[in-house]
Amino acid sequence: MPLPVAEVQRALADERLDGWLLYDFQGSNPIAARLSGLAAGKKMTTRRWYYLIPARGEPRGLVHAIERHNLDGLPGDKQPYAGRDRLEDGLRGLLKGMKRVAMEYSPGNNIPYISRVDAGTIESVRDLGVEVVSSGDLVQRFEALWSAEALTSHRSASDALYRVKDQAFTMVRDRLAAGVPTTEFDVQRAMMDWMDAEGLTAADTPNVSAQENAGNPHYHPSREVHRPIRPGEVLLLDLWGKLRHPGAVFADITWVGFTGRTVPEEYARAFAAARDGRDAAIDLVQSAARSGRELRGFEVDRACRTVVERAGYGAEFIHRTGHSLGETVHGNGVHLDDYETHDDRRLIPGTGFTIEPGVYTSRFGVRTEINMFMDERDAYVTGPCQTEIVPLG
Repeated sequence: MPLPVAEVQRALADERLDGWLLYDFQGSNPIAARLSGLAAGKKMTTRRWYYLIPARGEPRGLVHAIERHNLDGLPGDKQPYAGRDRLEDGLRGLLKGMKRVAMEYSPGNNIPYISRVDAGTIESVRDLGVEVVSSGDLVQRFEALWSAEALTSHRSASDALYRVKDQAFTMVRDRLAAGVPTTEFDVQRAMMDWMDAEGLTAADTPNVSAQENAGNPHYHPSREVHRPIRPGEVLLLDLWGKLRHPGAVFADITWVGFTGRTVPEEYARAFAAARDGRDAAIDLVQSAARSGRELRGFEVDRACRTVVERAGYGAEFIHRTGHSLGETVHGNGVHLDDYETHDDRRLIPGTGFTIEPGVYTSRFGVRTEINMFMDERDAYVTGPCQTEIVPLG
């Protein structure tokens, strides 16, 4: 079982919870499917199933009679049900003695990444006199923590990404100097080759955005859609990847260049706002980690966003400050967000995340993105921080 019961029970004691109730119906809760191990299997899961890990005692499950063997790989007793009346009775028996349980639920859907259990199921549990709280911090502890080997893999991936970034800027600088026509797609293809040579993998292609395209945070050049890179333009590179071995975690960085010798004040000022917001977020995370103060994702977003807003670019900063990193580039831990969502999950030791404020207009865009890792007593950036736009002339 992916979830070690003894460790889960220690976590439940820490959170003062009576249990963690996993529930899924036809893949509606991918978190429960992953944590139970069912996501990796080939079993049919067409009916509702429940699996309770209590703070004390043996786990127990409730599963439909025609799929009664689906939870056989998990410890504890499993009771079958068939009709609706048997389901209601079974759920009552499953939750006997429980007063407060965690589920994949977020009050007000503040964190949609966690809010996977439908309202009716939450009501059915509450109707039995059981309080339901969010499992968000529990999920972090069992899906977002990096091992020592994962941290090493992240550092290797990060170092490789910085080399690829440097190669891309050198390519653009040299080709512009030689008068060789160069497109966003040309640079993207070259970066993909360099990343492959570095042993990196990613599901998506890197982002190479010139001038107005840099004002679209999710722009991606393709063979069909791209533009030339011309002198006197902003050039934004956003690249991410991880090593190819199992358990490796991602690195994800963004740097900005200017295809000329002197960066115009308009671009420099916008980048400075993003940089200063980033640094305020870094300072807050580090001070909290070093003092042992509890810190939540929305607080880091507020610290960063306040700086950007004071610089006059609040309306142009149109996404969260950062996201969790893991075996997928957007991991299952806390995001640094009080803008798109209100992420009140805690930043916990053993997790990694990005900090990536940006300023976007219809004419250009800038962003700076770095990665951080929290350990037991400190937090640190895992690669260089860009301080100014890089001249490429």
